[in-house]
Amino acid sequence: MNPANPSSSQELTCDLLVVGSGAGGLSTAIAARKHGLDVIVIEKATCFGGTTAFSGGVLWIPGNTQCAAPDTREAMRTYMKDQTGPFYQADAIDAFLDHAPEMVAWFERETAVRFVPTLYPDYHPDAPGGAAIGRSILAAPYDASQLGPELARLRPPLSTITFVGMMFNSSNADLKHFFRATKSVVSAAYVARRLGGHLLDLLRYRRGVQVTSGNALAARLAKTCFDLGIPIHTEAEARELLQAGDRVTGARVQTPRGQLRINARRGVVLACGGYPHDVARITQRYPHLASGGEHLSPVPAENTGDGLRLGAQVGGQVDERFDGVGAAAWMPVSRVPLSQGRTGVFPHLLDRYKPGIIGVLRNGRRFTNESHSYHDVGAAMIEACRNQRETAMWLLCDQATLSKYGLGYAKPAPMPVGGLIRKGYLFKGRTLADLAQAAGIDPEGLEATVREYNAGARTGEDRQFGRGTTAFNRYLADPDQQPNPCVAPIGAGPYYAVKVVMGDLGTFEGLRTTTEGQVLRADGQAVPGLYAVGNDRTSIMGGNYPGAGITLGPAMTFGWITGRHVAGAWPPGQRTAPTRKEACHAA
Repeated sequence: MNPANPSSSQELTCDLLVVGSGAGGLSTAIAARKHGLDVIVIEKATCFGGTTAFSGGVLWIPGNTQCAAPDTREAMRTYMKDQTGPFYQADAIDAFLDHAPEMVAWFERETAVRFVPTLYPDYHPDAPGGAAIGRSILAAPYDASQLGPELARLRPPLSTITFVGMMFNSSNADLKHFFRATKSVVSAAYVARRLGGHLLDLLRYRRGVQVTSGNALAARLAKTCFDLGIPIHTEAEARELLQAGDRVTGARVQTPRGQLRINARRGVVLACGGYPHDVARITQRYPHLASGGEHLSPVPAENTGDGLRLGAQVGGQVDERFDGVGAAAWMPVSRVPLSQGRTGVFPHLLDRYKPGIIGVLRNGRRFTNESHSYHDVGAAMIEACRNQRETAMWLLCDQATLSKYGLGYAKPAPMPVGGLIRKGYLFKGRTLADLAQAAGIDPEGLEATVREYNAGARTGEDRQFGRGTTAFNRYLADPDQQPNPCVAPIGAGPYYAVKVVMGDLGTFEGLRTTTEGQVLRADGQAVPGLYAVGNDRTSIMGGNYPGAGITLGPAMTFGWITGRHVAGAWPPGQRTAPTRKEACHAA
């Protein structure tokens, strides 16, 4: 049977069916298989990897062994209590803090998954219990050609944040060399080697294979699945859960060749990626859409809330305790004009931190610290534009800053920007007033804002919002800009701006579950045979975003816990009937 098209057989049977192929689903599948279960993974899209393949590939793992900085359990718990507020889930958070480092060690020991440390601070390092370094780790780069013929089904990275399809991590030396390629012989040689190797890969594989970030994590997890004999069936959409009495026993699956019945003796795990493209639900839950605003999510279009709908059909409860601003992980994005009338979505992950770039509303006024996390900037943008006709801001800078750092999808010099101006992505003005007219911004407000900002920026101060005052603010800024790596004055024109609207990296509201992932009914009882992981399970972060990797860290940790629980190998110390040697294939 071809895993890419399972419908050559009308019925399959396994121990555990996993619906979704992101980090949460594949972690669950691997853990269950390693403890003796027969597992099938189905994926609605034509590619596997889910949102994980688009992500930064960072996991927030307090207490991880790769961190050299001192940390304490008391500080971790204090930080979580502060960040989650009234939504603090003691049992789940204790399980996460207790077992996340163990999960990392297990995957590195048992599978093809590898991690490297990062220097990421917590997003709120000055909050009680916050850390200035060490709680985030990153999937190690990977040669995806090791997937062999399955490489064709690995979801490509988000095209708008690659360079001719080539990937790099924001936290490593790649980007620094690319920024300095015209100013340094060493950087020029580095860039030439990277581009040369990438072009050879394109000729051989028709895509880049030296993958990083979330694409590397998805590839490593998938490689482990294939090594363990776990099939990943793509173009396989779960339409209905099967039940025997009140127990979930499988799913009815739609494939290109017809309907497929998959029976699952131990149950079904929902790992469908939440609901960022469920138009009806996001219109109800996202506050900026209630008044008709625009929303552009860069996550896979297949994330349409299937897991939540399937769970609700058999009595599961969707947790809607978070207020509107806590419903999702907000990401400021811009709409990118591509060829043949297509558009892409560019997430503003880096430019907001760079000195000389500020963000203003339609009235020309700043409204927040642009170097806060994407979620915090997004939440501030939603609040600042509440009851207005659209939720939007404009990032702007002068010519020298554009040439040095780029702006949104517009690349630094020597890459041309004329095409983006002609297509309406990038606005240009000889003066600030000209820029305001071109972009639809209030000119008087803009000119006043730049005057006020520059008054402090000349000495490295952001007098209004304190930009550059936290370790996280400074992390993705320019260390060569002193005394404040986040702040520089806006100089002589011409000036440039890009319109930024609201997007998300995924949703926080999911199905209510036990700590082990069992989906709960309204009466608090578990639905027998039904589990949820990843963004189909309510986030333990309480609608907040405390640090880099707060989605993937819990997704893999609880996926690992859920997989072991289904196999009867949880809590720790409990042992399934088969020995590890008997039950497992070598990774």
